[in-house]
Amino acid sequence: MKKLLLQFDCDKHPSSFDRVVPYDAGVDDVLSYGNVAVEDIEGLVQGGFFTRKISDLKNTAIWIGGSNVPTGENLLKAVRNTFFGPFELSVMLDSNGCNTTAATAVAKIVKAVDVKGQKVVVAAGTGPVGMRAAGLLSSEGALVTITSRRQEGADKAAALVNERFGIDTVTGAVLSDAETARAALDGAVAVFTTGAAGIQLVSKEVWLSIPSLKLMADINAVPPLGIEGIDMNDNGEERSGRFSYGAIGIGGPKMKVHRTCIERLFEANNVVMDAEEVYAVAKELI
Repeated sequence: MKKLLLQFDCDKHPSSFDRVVPYDAGVDDVLSYGNVAVEDIEGLVQGGFFTRKISDLKNTAIWIGGSNVPTGENLLKAVRNTFFGPFELSVMLDSNGCNTTAATAVAKIVKAVDVKGQKVVVAAGTGPVGMRAAGLLSSEGALVTITSRRQEGADKAAALVNERFGIDTVTGAVLSDAETARAALDGAVAVFTTGAAGIQLVSKEVWLSIPSLKLMADINAVPPLGIEGIDMNDNGEERSGRFSYGAIGIGGPKMKVHRTCIERLFEANNVVMDAEEVYAVAKELI
C-alpha cells in the first residue's frame, strides 16, 4: 500500500520544499493543499482516514506547514480534534521549519555545552525558530533570554514561550546595537542568533568581550551573518576559544532530522510530531 502524506499549508502555494523532502524520506505521494484554514480541516482529515481500513491508516499521515506558525498550531489542534476512536492519522507540525531547525540547533548546543543553570541568549528570537529554540533550551535547564530591538517585543515573545512550554524562566532583553548586545550577552554561556537574513546582530568585538561565552550559533546564510567572525559552514569549529555553528552546519543535520521525522510518521497511525517530539529525534541523531 502506498504511503501518502497530506500536506496542509496555510499559504496560497504549498511549500515546494515541504513537498520535495517527503519523497526523499520514502513517501510515495504528497497530496498538497494550499490556503488551508481551520474550517477546512475536518473534511480533509476525514477524507484521509475514511478511505482506508483502520489497519492501513499508518500509511497515511499529515504534514502541517506554511509561513505562519500560530496558524499552523491552530491547524494542528483542529486536526487532533477531528480524530475519534481508532480513526487517527499521524501528524507533524513544522510551519516555517520552526521545529526541525530549532530542534537541530538546540541539540547541537546542548551536546557541546552544559547549559543547565546557565544563561543562554536567543538573539532576535521573536520569530518561530527563536521561540521554539528558547523553549527547548529551557527544557534543558537553561536560563534563556530572548532579545528584540524593543523591550516590548522581547517581553511578548518570552511570555508566549513560557506559556507554550509551561515554564516561567524565559525573559526578554533589548539587543539593538553594540552596547545593548554586550549587556544582553553578559554572563551568557551561549548565543544563538535567529534574526532576519543579512543582518549582523553580534560583532566580533562584542563576543570577544564576553569571557563566559563558550558557543555561538547562527542560522543566517546571507552575508553579513548574524554573528561576525563565524562561517556559515562551521559545525563545531573553534573560533577564538568558542565553538561555532553556522547556517549550513546546522542545516545539513536539520535535513536528516526532517526526513527521519517523516519516516516515523508512518510507523503507526497515532504519532504526533511537535517541538518536543522533533527535539527527541534530533537529540537521538546528533
